[in-house]
Amino acid sequence: MRYLLMILLTLAPDQTADSLLAEIHALREDLRSTSAAMQRVQIVLYRLQMQAFLVEKATGRLDMARAQCSAAESGQKGAAAQIEEMKKQSSQSGVDQKVIEQKISQFQTIMEASARQAQECLAEQADAEAQFRLEQGKMSELEGQLERLDRVLAGK
Repeated sequence: MRYLLMILLTLAPDQTADSLLAEIHALREDLRSTSAAMQRVQIVLYRLQMQAFLVEKATGRLDMARAQCSAAESGQKGAAAQIEEMKKQSSQSGVDQKVIEQKISQFQTIMEASARQAQECLAEQADAEAQFRLEQGKMSELEGQLERLDRVLAGK
């Protein structure tokens, strides 16, 4: 700063005024570009916040779909195990075959319903995974924009 003042004092009055005006103009331009970059940073931060919400929502949907698929598979396996147990009991003497057949029929109905639910669930899970990947990709893009803006501001 002292160096700049010494140079300005040694220049002619017209040169001093022109130099000061040029310096003020350069500072104004730097301020404008920094202000514009800061506005872009704020916009990207807002978008990033919104995208984080969407990623969280997609994560919840995916977790729920996975839990439903797991429950459907467990129901299917449980019904299949019960059917096998009923078949073993039917081979024993002294057991009412009609009751066993009714229970087997009930468990087969449960197993079929669980199988349908598992199929629907797998489709929902695939859709939820695709949505999650899409939202994650958008989030990564916004993070990249923020990093680029940070480098621009750091370079000033």
